[in-house]
Amino acid sequence: MPAAGYRGRFAPSPTGDLHLGSLLAAVASYLEARCRGGEWLVRIEDLDPPRTVPGAEGRILGVLAAHGFEWDGPVWRQSERQAVYETAFGQLREAGLIYPCACSRKEVASIARAGVDGPVYPGTCRHGLLAGRMSRAWRLHVDAGCVAFDDAVQGVCKQDLATDVGDFVIKRADGLFAYQLAVVVDDALQGVTDVVRGADLLDSTPRQCHLQQCLGIVPVRYAHVPVLANEHGEKLSKQTLASPLQPEHAALNLWLALCYLGQCPPATLAQGTVADCWQWARAHWSLDRVPRQRSVVWQSDVGMDMRCDLTNDRD
Repeated sequence: MPAAGYRGRFAPSPTGDLHLGSLLAAVASYLEARCRGGEWLVRIEDLDPPRTVPGAEGRILGVLAAHGFEWDGPVWRQSERQAVYETAFGQLREAGLIYPCACSRKEVASIARAGVDGPVYPGTCRHGLLAGRMSRAWRLHVDAGCVAFDDAVQGVCKQDLATDVGDFVIKRADGLFAYQLAVVVDDALQGVTDVVRGADLLDSTPRQCHLQQCLGIVPVRYAHVPVLANEHGEKLSKQTLASPLQPEHAALNLWLALCYLGQCPPATLAQGTVADCWQWARAHWSLDRVPRQRSVVWQSDVGMDMRCDLTNDRD
């Protein structure tokens, strides 16, 4: 662990190129780590080979470097860590906390009600597989009761996993380990103390808190910054054709990210250098100024003449 006891991370998936929405999470996590005298790691979350785009990892790391990010230690890749996930899976199985499930997604969707992140699993296989059914996935038991955590940006967050999610998958029908398990195991083994990431993952956090408890892992601290969304409320992403970051516009990109994060950098920085942006940002960064909301609206015509007029409603 670093002397200051703080270790953050940025964990992109190589399913495409980084865009401005990705940059918000990277900038926030990087600045929070550096301003606390801590370390900042990069982890490639390539857990799902069918979704991995050839060459994306190299472009992601290249774009981060072009924008002035400096990470500590080697880059970890989830595709190289199946053995440690298998160990955690075995620990949960030995404790009787997981069970095989024969239900397909289509079957669950046809009988389940909507939850915070898809259908709420109704517990069909919780007490054993029905006659003639074969196991497809493995699910983790969740009990009724509130899981709560104090998010450094979004405030106190609460969720009843049994009501809002149901027993959730930790090993998929295709044999791959689920994101929820992998991210908890990797954060623990990398000594991550603080996770600063986009608010699109806020609803996943109670599941990760529950898994930390099941595995005897010390909880991490969370801060979920707003994601960029279009005028229809859709998160900017590869699926919504968000434009890849251009290294030649790195200073402008950093300035825009700081604006959307509520930091109100001077307009002159948009035409400065990457070093100028980071120097100003490290001197003025405040997580308290990040808008306490799940999303901020991306403005397609924002450019060099943009002024930081984002409101910071923390009521």
